[in-house]
Amino acid sequence: MRTVLITGSAGFIGYHLAKLLLDEGFRVVGYDGLTDYYDVRLKDRRHQMLLQNQQFRAEVGMLEDMERLHALAMEEKPEVIVHLAAQAGVRYSLENPRAYVDANLVGAFNVMECARELGVSHLLMASTSSVYGANTEMPFHERQQADTPLTLYAATKKANEAMAHSYAHLWNLPTTMFRFFTVYGPWGRPDMALFKFTRGILNGEPIDIYNEGEMYRDFTYVADLVRGIRLLIDRAPERPASPEDIAPHDSLSPAAPWRVVNIGNSEKVRLMDFVEAIEAECGREAVKNFMPMQKGDVPATWADATLLKQLTGYAPQTGIREGVKAFVAWYRDYYGV
Repeated sequence: MRTVLITGSAGFIGYHLAKLLLDEGFRVVGYDGLTDYYDVRLKDRRHQMLLQNQQFRAEVGMLEDMERLHALAMEEKPEVIVHLAAQAGVRYSLENPRAYVDANLVGAFNVMECARELGVSHLLMASTSSVYGANTEMPFHERQQADTPLTLYAATKKANEAMAHSYAHLWNLPTTMFRFFTVYGPWGRPDMALFKFTRGILNGEPIDIYNEGEMYRDFTYVADLVRGIRLLIDRAPERPASPEDIAPHDSLSPAAPWRVVNIGNSEKVRLMDFVEAIEAECGREAVKNFMPMQKGDVPATWADATLLKQLTGYAPQTGIREGVKAFVAWYRDYYGV
């Protein structure tokens, strides 16, 4: 039985990935700080559900607490580490930038140190579509330069990619970075648009729609996302013998067993179409408060997920109507609406 250490196991994505791995017979060790960035009760509930499986262990600790993280890693000796824990949110990075330095830089360094010492077979680390920043050529593909981050959050994630590359090169540590594109679904984060819009519509409260609604996102359903991560676990990169050995569409480094992979639906959806899907499921029209573009935001994201398909044979495919329906049903059930 393979053991996987997941950081951020009480988080939205971490919970879904842990559940999937447990269902497939893995042993999962979860590490999470249970911070109050959003409702801790939601995080506690996710962990409690996972703990119903005897093959799950939960450890509460901050990424910055190297002593606690290191002790857990050395005790459990996971073969694979999936690093999802981070200070999330583009907008919060404007209010509390130091949280991003502590969690996303120091924390990621601590995880990489544990992975190096253990000599894990594969380190997988979450990045974000936000690293594409001011890029305008779409769909975004992994070989594009991503040197124009527009928020500190994006900058810390871009730094994680560079840090991980250096560790992969120096210590021959197989590493995959994955860039998420607007993940949504049941058990989602309250600070994200789908949660806010659903809550506002059901409560008859106005919802804020930025850039006057002229926004486009590549919405990725959480079950599709974690399936992609699960399949990538088995596709650890290998250091190429020469640059000529790298396939044309592969982001594999010529100097390290390291690559970056987009995980997205490969579909650019207009924000107002997303809102309409939520309205349809809620059975009422939203009170819309149109706003200008918020600082640090981008008008559009769109993933080229060709590499994911080439590596795993898998492509996310859940449409927004189906995904929104599942989320609204979960929201109504969880909050008794």
